[in-house]
Amino acid sequence: MNSATQPAFEEPPEKAEKAQRNPYIAFALRAGLGVAVVAILLWHYDARPIFRLLRHESPIFFAAAVVLFLAGQVMSAYRWYLLARLNHIGGPYREYLAYYFIGMFTNLFVPGLVGGDAARAVYLGRKENRLGESIASVVADRGVGLLALFWLAAVCALFLDSSALPANLVDATLIVGAISFTMFAYLRRPPALLPAIALSLILQTSIVICQYLIALGLGLHIGLATFMLIVPIANVAASLPVTLNGLGVREATYVVLFGMAGVPKTDAIALGLLWFAAMMVCGMTGALAFVTTEVPGPAAAMPASATAAIE
Repeated sequence: MNSATQPAFEEPPEKAEKAQRNPYIAFALRAGLGVAVVAILLWHYDARPIFRLLRHESPIFFAAAVVLFLAGQVMSAYRWYLLARLNHIGGPYREYLAYYFIGMFTNLFVPGLVGGDAARAVYLGRKENRLGESIASVVADRGVGLLALFWLAAVCALFLDSSALPANLVDATLIVGAISFTMFAYLRRPPALLPAIALSLILQTSIVICQYLIALGLGLHIGLATFMLIVPIANVAASLPVTLNGLGVREATYVVLFGMAGVPKTDAIALGLLWFAAMMVCGMTGALAFVTTEVPGPAAAMPASATAAIE
């Protein structure tokens, strides 16, 4: 086909190839940055005691944390199901559960626009032939989860003993929580979102308990209240799209926050690394849904602006 008959919307091969490479470059940079931060922490605080501590983790407590986290992902899938229903998207809950776990699995390996959130949006959108609404449901699912995280962090900072943390950090947590609550009040239908918010709060609390179980497996004597105060704040930092699944950011945040609570730096790093490993194990369980779930037929092309919103 010559240039005169080439469709106007078709991009030059060089530009298309460059756009295809960009997600992989971004993925590699994020993964590399996370590994670099962890390497610096291991070098600075001596990796030997950290690795010795990791070997002491109880398999029973680690498995309990993984199972509880998986139960939380089942709740997350149901939260997504509720939000999709608000967008008038049909389908049984089992499909949402399968698509959610497919998203968990693909998020471990696939960079860019076809990552976890985009994958489940495409699966649902193709199945129900409502791609735009499916993308909106995934964005809403992420937004509601982040909103609940802000609220839990603010409530813990307000009612638990936060004297070990800097006052400006506590104040910032309270301010962000207040702003997010005000934004929620101005939504079009706040009461309709309350069941999803409640599930999110339960989920975030279960994530705290998961890490508390891992600490018990390591033989660390850290109170649950300390985890309730620190983990939500650390999760806000780890949720920033800086590194792969928060690797490095979480461990560095733990070093600072748990260090203020009197926890040795090596213990904080070991705790963060084990939690990252637990999330990777949970993500791998999505492989079953990935290989057994039929890929729905093609639907309308995903708008570029919508895929950017998911990322």
